[in-house]
Amino acid sequence: MSEPSPENLSEKLFAPRPTSKETSNLVKIAHVRSGKVNNALDGESETGWYRVLRRPQWIWQGVDPIELEAVLARIASAKAPRTSEHLLDTVIGYKPGNWTYEWSQLGANYQKQARLLLNEGEKLKASELLLKASTHYSIAAYPYIKGDQLADQAELQANQSYREAIELRPHDMRTINVKYEGKTFEAFIHLPRTDKLLPTVIVSGGLDTLQCDLWRLYEDYLGPAGYAMVTLDMPSVGHCDRWNLTEDTSRLHQALLQQIRDVPWVDHHKVAMLGLRMGGNAAIRLGFMEPTRLKTCVSLGGAIHSVLTQPKMIEQIPRMYLDVLASRMGKNGQSETSIISHLPAWSLKHQGILGRRRINMPMLGISLKNDPVCPESDNQLIALSSYGGKAITLPEKPIHDGYHRSLTAVVEWLNEQLG
Repeated sequence: MSEPSPENLSEKLFAPRPTSKETSNLVKIAHVRSGKVNNALDGESETGWYRVLRRPQWIWQGVDPIELEAVLARIASAKAPRTSEHLLDTVIGYKPGNWTYEWSQLGANYQKQARLLLNEGEKLKASELLLKASTHYSIAAYPYIKGDQLADQAELQANQSYREAIELRPHDMRTINVKYEGKTFEAFIHLPRTDKLLPTVIVSGGLDTLQCDLWRLYEDYLGPAGYAMVTLDMPSVGHCDRWNLTEDTSRLHQALLQQIRDVPWVDHHKVAMLGLRMGGNAAIRLGFMEPTRLKTCVSLGGAIHSVLTQPKMIEQIPRMYLDVLASRMGKNGQSETSIISHLPAWSLKHQGILGRRRINMPMLGISLKNDPVCPESDNQLIALSSYGGKAITLPEKPIHDGYHRSLTAVVEWLNEQLG
């Protein structure tokens, strides 16, 4: 889909639409209850909020903590009608107090500041503000549930700002159009240099992550270490929203991996995959599907087995994530029991991938201590299913150090395997 020009894009996209449904009212899971989460990777369930608030991640991505709390305060204090009066972030319509509205206003402010700097010739500073705009628009679209018109428009803005930002920076980003099942999806390749073939890391986040959310991972870790980073969305999210999520979580990644042979900057003998949350499931699965094309696979807090099969862990899944799962599977309007009954099929142990045989490729399972999605036993399962495999559990506190420690450990592992 071609990107529109940025001129007056906000006005066109967010023109009032009386038919726009509010996010929490889209999936309509029957008989739903709600668990709670509170951890560094997923954020925190707070009483009175539909969305899981991902403060640590958003701050890590560059959101100002004071602005963050101010936005949440505006949403909480809004007097406008809500879908659920007991859920603060369910204000109906694109107006003050609505989640998408409030976050998009910040995104638009950063866009305007960037244009002023660009007019003054300050390309690098403008790009930083455009990246901030992209982050805020992405949060405006969170959690990216299908059929959410306002979120779709915010997501379009996030991608537009991201492309503009990258074009102003001293390194290159190219797009890779990957064909699969007669349709095409877009992956981004970030290149610290273009004068030599580069070891390359394919990266996917979870089911509530867009490609443009992964920028910091490249700028602070993979790029400085000399790696090209190829990002793609998970099936049913972002540029890959035309495919529903199935137990074959890695099928789009496999199509990308096969097509990477035609990308001129990639050292095809040194390719790895890194996945976060459900992306970790896809990464480890891809290792078993393509053991000769990959050097290593890394799961960071991956949804590998336990959270998909153990009732006590499933009970902790918040309502927002149940909605996300239903949306990704294309199962709107079904019961919670029906949604949950599909989860064991995604377990890599139940699929016979992990725990049956060892693959001749080192794989890393890494997470923070007390991770509710990825217990130590899942990482051990990854390590024991690969020759030279390894499991790492890092301290969970302080929270902001958790990201840094995890990604530093990932880069050290990649240096060993791709060096």
